Amino acid sequence: MANKKDTSQGPRVGVVLCGAGRFDGSEITEATLTLLHLDRAKALISCFAPDSPQWSVCEHFGGGGVPGEERNMLVESARIARGEIQSLKESDAGNLDALIIPGGSGVVRNLCNFAEKGAKGEVHVGLARLIRSMHAAHKPIGAICIAPAVLALALGAHKPRLTLGPSNEGPALDAAMAGAEMEACDVGDIIVDNRNNLISTPAYILGQGPAEVNRGIELLVKEVLKRIGC
Repeated sequence: MANKKDTSQGPRVGVVLCGAGRFDGSEITEATLTLLHLDRAKALISCFAPDSPQWSVCEHFGGGGVPGEERNMLVESARIARGEIQSLKESDAGNLDALIIPGGSGVVRNLCNFAEKGAKGEVHVGLARLIRSMHAAHKPIGAICIAPAVLALALGAHKPRLTLGPSNEGPALDAAMAGAEMEACDVGDIIVDNRNNLISTPAYILGQGPAEVNRGIELLVKEVLKRIGC
């Protein structure tokens, strides 16, 4: 059921980032496509990122780590948001109608420690607070690529229906152990959890290029907005 909000000035949608780059932060294409479709819908976008160091720094030409280098998630995410971004601690579910989390390996290292601890992982305190507040208010949350793992950890007690692409491989099995009900999903489709008001899509877990992952991301954004009466 859609939450009927006053969206006369545009739906208020939060987007959580955690750096700039698929190896150590947010996946830039997924984040950009999310922002594109929200902007086309005249959404009032608020980007957030933790004001703290990334778990690690990777160079994206060869994919290796950069020993001794430190980068701040908020500062790096500002590259994607063109400087229009706030610290995650400033986020307030009361000021948002919906929330979307793009993917990228940084999501399971910076926003939680799912990459290291799987089902026993924990979510960044500020993000866990925001997710649980949005969920308690039955406001829609979209999760792209690996980001559904964050929802599995934060909302596992509520048995969320989610996808990480294949339902019988490593990350999906760990998410299931955290309490999620995992479903297989094609790159161009979405999984909708009506009970918990969650929407997820595999994106680059399965996709090979921007046009391919765009299909699922566009569907996800449209479904999120539909649920707030847009």
